[in-house]
Amino acid sequence: MNEQNSKSKDVTRDIDRAIRRANDRIERCRDEIGKAVIGQKEMIDGMLTGILAGGHILLEGVPGLAKTLAIRSLAQVLDASFSRIQFTPDLLPADLVGTMIYRQQTGEFVARKGPVFSNVILADEINRAPAKVQSALLEAMQERQVTIGETTFELPNPFFVMATQNPIEQEGTYPLPEAQLDRFIMKLAITYPTAGEELEILRRVGVEFNPKLEKVLFGSDIQEIRGTVEQISVDERIEEYIVQLVTASRKQGERRSFHRYIEFGASPRASIYLYRCAKVHALFEGRSHVLPDDVKAVAPGVLRHRIIPSYEAEAEQLSSTDLVDLLLSAVPVP
Repeated sequence: MNEQNSKSKDVTRDIDRAIRRANDRIERCRDEIGKAVIGQKEMIDGMLTGILAGGHILLEGVPGLAKTLAIRSLAQVLDASFSRIQFTPDLLPADLVGTMIYRQQTGEFVARKGPVFSNVILADEINRAPAKVQSALLEAMQERQVTIGETTFELPNPFFVMATQNPIEQEGTYPLPEAQLDRFIMKLAITYPTAGEELEILRRVGVEFNPKLEKVLFGSDIQEIRGTVEQISVDERIEEYIVQLVTASRKQGERRSFHRYIEFGASPRASIYLYRCAKVHALFEGRSHVLPDDVKAVAPGVLRHRIIPSYEAEAEQLSSTDLVDLLLSAVPVP
């Protein structure tokens, strides 16, 4: 019995050491990105959560909120190849994945790979390109491979897509279909900086400011931190809480007063992503186990693009984020 207790304590100490080591690296990432991006801590942590949970991120906000700069800075601190794809109405799928070109010297057609063959992809203003182009990227995200001509090519590993979009009500945008939105692990709503942060931004105007960011997180580090995340424990009651949150968004079983505001609820994929992101958040907090607060912290990002507001919700100016808040208030915390 004493031997079992001793082994258990050793395992706990090993996990705690791994969590501290992971957070040291993550903090270095934050510090490096902070050299270029003022504020926006939630956005930066959201992107890091997506990477460590193995998913893709959608960032939504009006122009000028440092979405592109933050993604570019993140790619700089990772030891990873980077491509930026500016989505426009005249973009073609071949502009993303590549095409077959004729080589006169050999008389053969060869594949010319497109910008999607990078570790980190910035899909800038993804909702400004037509549906067939959006589908080409989202298929690559799902399958992690693309076909050029008759040949299928594996995409690099790791492979992350960070897509930005402007709010749907702005002119010249093509809304992403719900089924394609569901492929993003999180949707981050980017807010304006605080007055103090904006003052710091203002003071940099006119000053040559191009900080060189160090690479502080390598592919092996990402794999090691993901392994640490896997070791973080989730109690059965927390698992049940996650499922209850997701199923409460659907018009099935117990009827709730806020259901009139929901057209469609979240899919089972939401439960999986809530589970994974909550474990990453627990890691950020330095814990080896998930608490309800971890689930609550990541719920808006995981659920806001999976819960579709009804006409009644729109009439009362309730956003999907408001509906997530209603969910969190209605479901009892274990």
